[in-house]
Amino acid sequence: MNKLHIYNTLGKQKQEFKPMDPQNVLMYHCGPTVYWTQHIGNLRATFMADIVTRTLVYLGYNITLVRNYTDVGHLTSDEDVGEDKMAKASKRESMSPEKIAQKYIDIFEKDIHALNIPDANHKPRPTQLISEIIEMIQTLINKEFAYTTDLAVYFDISKAKDYTRLSGQKLEENLAHAGSGNIADKNKKNPQDFALWFFKAGTHANAIQTWRSPFVSPLVKNGEGFPGWHIECSTMAKKYLGKTIDIHMGGIEHIPVHHTNEIAQSENANDAPLANYWLHNEHLTVDGGKMSKSEGTSYSLQEIIDKGFNPLALRYLFLQAHYRSKQNFTWKALAGAQNALNKLYITVMDFDEPKTGCVEFEEKFKNAISDDFNTPQALAVMWDLLKSDHPTSAKAKTLFKFDEVLGLDIQKKIQDTKKQLNNLPEEIINLLEQRKTARENKNWEESDNIRDKIQQAGYWLEDTPNGTKILPK
Repeated sequence: MNKLHIYNTLGKQKQEFKPMDPQNVLMYHCGPTVYWTQHIGNLRATFMADIVTRTLVYLGYNITLVRNYTDVGHLTSDEDVGEDKMAKASKRESMSPEKIAQKYIDIFEKDIHALNIPDANHKPRPTQLISEIIEMIQTLINKEFAYTTDLAVYFDISKAKDYTRLSGQKLEENLAHAGSGNIADKNKKNPQDFALWFFKAGTHANAIQTWRSPFVSPLVKNGEGFPGWHIECSTMAKKYLGKTIDIHMGGIEHIPVHHTNEIAQSENANDAPLANYWLHNEHLTVDGGKMSKSEGTSYSLQEIIDKGFNPLALRYLFLQAHYRSKQNFTWKALAGAQNALNKLYITVMDFDEPKTGCVEFEEKFKNAISDDFNTPQALAVMWDLLKSDHPTSAKAKTLFKFDEVLGLDIQKKIQDTKKQLNNLPEEIINLLEQRKTARENKNWEESDNIRDKIQQAGYWLEDTPNGTKILPK
């Protein structure tokens, strides 16, 4: 088994990966808040987690992956005023929060399947674990890491050891910054204490997702309220993976607050480390700027498809950047990825049946993915393989093995394409013959016009030294 090295945010360096169980890896990935269709930046984060899990399996590990769906109002502090995202979505679409959550979970799962991303082993939702969430909060109260005000139950960060060790920030600076804002609950002990449970009171008096609790506030009956964001993930990780896990993954935006707070509450409730390795993916930008709904750049996968792109072209684009590097999305870059993917499919179309693979390339590929999941280098190895002088049967064997990590569905695409090409419409066959004649006569304008007609009919052409190849879009 190749030694895998991972950049661990907690240690601020690459470290050799040593799971608690040499064969079985426990991983938690922070999933989406399901109040809206996820944009391609969110999908890239899910793709990156897929690369991690595929690599682990490729290297011989078994893995249990938990990816949550946040289906409760997404409030991170007592300063959040007004309706939460689930409430706004419920009002916007005249649907209950439960139906809103299910609608957008269904869309998300359809999208990730189109990107060839399998489901996680467990897909918990906070609304399904309210009793477990309450139990963890009560444990923190009993151990005096949490306290209650009229408006919420808070975690006391002053009692957490090495509270900012994940982010490396200075607590004094964070406290000074937090203290400069408008703190809605004047009874908080520290400005950065975070809510474990919001009572249905004060700025949250109109919350529409609430549950009874044993926590006491003179402003509400039966402790009615809802959990804070951070405690949800801590509870779900413990429920399905145990007190300590191997890998916790999320976006870089989670480092200073969400993951920092998860560590504080989990470790003090459970008397055990939360995770041994923390992985964080960088953001996807659009045309060099931040994705923005108001500017129309917060693209969904459906918008990608509506413009005629194969969803796997987006996956190929994502493979071209390391998970810890920012990546810039442009339509030109996506078109380039689509062209590269089509060329890949066409190159492999005429390969012989897979036989003994190419050991030296397989070793190079393993070295690439074992170096902190270096997908750009892995792609380079793949293309070097295809350009090599090895028999196509050997290249096919190794390429299909690479695809266990890359996830470009190469073998299935080739099989489906061959079936379609055996039943080409007569109109397309005639156009191909006409184009062949035009090219033989060096009538390039006519050749290009026919190419356009064929592409408009749903096919992609590639002129190669061995003739013109056709691929259904």
